[in-house]
Amino acid sequence: MGNKQRGFASMSPEKQREIASKGGKAAHQKGTAHQFTSEEARAAGRKGGQASGLARAQKSGRVAVEKEERRPEEETVPTASLDEY
Repeated sequence: MGNKQRGFASMSPEKQREIASKGGKAAHQKGTAHQFTSEEARAAGRKGGQASGLARAQKSGRVAVEKEERRPEEETVPTASLDEY
């Protein structure tokens, strides 16, 4: 199966924008579209800026990259192998 584009990926950017616009308008008419308050938008921007700044600092070597330790609840549970069946 090659890498033939399907769905949105096969459409022109103009067509994608047109369809996305229809979806946004429909959500607003239905009342299900989320509208950020200025405080939510500010917090999201701050979070993105911090993540971006940290990534840049790590790439430049100004900040050491720490490996996260796995917490016990994040450990994987062993599963049966197919040989057991």
